[in-house]
Amino acid sequence: MPTVAIVGRPNVGKSALFNRLAGRRIAIVHDQPGVTRDRISAPCHITKTPCTLIDTGGIGATLDDGFSSAVTTEADIAMQTADLILFIVDAKDGITAIDEALAQKLRKSKAPVQLVINKADNEKQTHLTGDFATLGYGAGITTSAELG
Repeated sequence: MPTVAIVGRPNVGKSALFNRLAGRRIAIVHDQPGVTRDRISAPCHITKTPCTLIDTGGIGATLDDGFSSAVTTEADIAMQTADLILFIVDAKDGITAIDEALAQKLRKSKAPVQLVINKADNEKQTHLTGDFATLGYGAGITTSAELG
């Protein structure tokens, strides 16, 4: 079964998207960064090809709580074993330096990368997503994990 890793910086909605795609609440979703620390996996059957989803903690946390290195290691393992990587960014925040650094890191990945612009909860935010193409992964898929 193919593996899909969900990666991005802290608080872009990776766990919310993971839960949405898995069809049930598995991962904890919270406004506070750093809640997800380990890889979490679940089967996904929303496409013609079933897959295993892997949720990861946020990469590039600015708060050094002693876990950020371990979280990055876990995310790296997920990316190395993935058949597809979903690179999640936040439409509300726009492009950050962490997004740019992660985009650069993902260029070295053997797996294809799909940009997903999350938190596009209204039409105004959807119109602001064009800038994300500068990350080098095309226009991306615009979604709202929270609203469906």
